[in-house]
Parts: sequence; C-alpha cells; structure tokens
Amino acid sequence: MFTYSYRLFERFGRPVASLVVLADPHRRWRPDGYGFELFGSRHWLSFPTVKLLDYKADIDSLLANPNPFALVTAAHLLTRQTRNQPRQRLAAKWKLVRLLYERDWSKERVIGLFKVLDWMMSLPDALEGRLWQDIEAFEGKRNMPYITSVERIGMRKGFERGREQLLLDQLTHRFGPLSEAAVARVESATAADIDRWARRVLDASSLDEVLSDDA
Repeated sequence: MFTYSYRLFERFGRPVASLVVLADPHRRWRPDGYGFELFGSRHWLSFPTVKLLDYKADIDSLLANPNPFALVTAAHLLTRQTRNQPRQRLAAKWKLVRLLYERDWSKERVIGLFKVLDWMMSLPDALEGRLWQDIEAFEGKRNMPYITSVERIGMRKGFERGREQLLLDQLTHRFGPLSEAAVARVESATAADIDRWARRVLDASSLDEVLSDDA
C-alpha cells in the first residue's frame, strides 16, 4: 500500500486515497498504517480499512443488496463458512448463481461475476457437474443461455492456468528462479496440489518443502 500510494502520486501528481479491504480470518488484525522513521525523518501512510469478517452476520442483507460488491462479499463469507463442506458449498454457490440471473444485469456482468464466484467457490468434480446441470436447466427455463459449454471449458482452463501462474510467481519471489523440473511439476499438478502448495508458500523455508507430497 505504501509503495503503490507514492508511485501513483509520483506518476500522476495528484493526491491518492488508499482503502484496504481485509479478507483474512483474524478478527483482531486491523492494520491502519505503514511507514518508517529514521534520523528525525518520518514517512507514514494511514489508511481506512474494511474487514469483510465484520459482515458475517449480515449475509442475508448482502444477498438482498443490488450492489455487485455486496454479492462478492457474501460469496467470500460463504466460501469461508463452507470450507471442507462441499455439499453446503454447492448449495451456497447455486444460490449465488441464481441471484446473478435474477438481477437485471447485462450478460457481460453476469458472466464476469460468475467467473469470480466460480474461482472462489471451487467444488469437487462430481458436485461441479451437478451445478452445471442445474445452470443449464435454469438457463433453458429462462431462455438465458449465457454460459455455453465452450465458455465453461475456456473459463475452467483459464482459471487453472491462472492459479498455476500465480503460484509460480509466488515461488519465484520467495526462492528465486525455478528449475525446469519445478515449473513442470507445478504445470502438471492437480487443483488440489495447487491449493495445498499455495497455502505453504508464506511459511515454508524451502522450495522442496512447498512442493512436498505430504498432505
């Protein structure tokens, strides 16, 4: 935030307002500034924060709110609530998808928000198949064929490739240039592998520790 703020100011020569959205699960962690002081010189950035966890009790209100950001916030909270509960996540995801179609939104907005929901609320393959059956039936009843099979396949491949690339970028940042073998291992990994390794990146002391087969 500190770096982004001064670089934007430097580039555009205008005051910059910074807002932090905290999506972590730690209720007490609420940073409100960053900076440093040296030899009497002080540089500091203060910023307001929004903690998504504070809206945990307001999911119904978020779902009723026509603002797209309210829907995404609800999706984030429901994703956390249904961790390791695939059937409950399927029900929550299907509820959110129906809301996309029930709002008076353009096809482009529906598809764009669907991509966000689909990325956030991953499901086992069997339940993912059930969701798509429900989507196709729902679209047929409403005569709203927004997401075709081709788009579905393309989105899935794009999400998977995007997650792989993000992990590769994180690994390179932590451990330096990666070997061809390490890159190949990430690119051939399953979605579950990518998720597991991504959770290890911040705390692992070595690349081998991140890419370990241990659960």
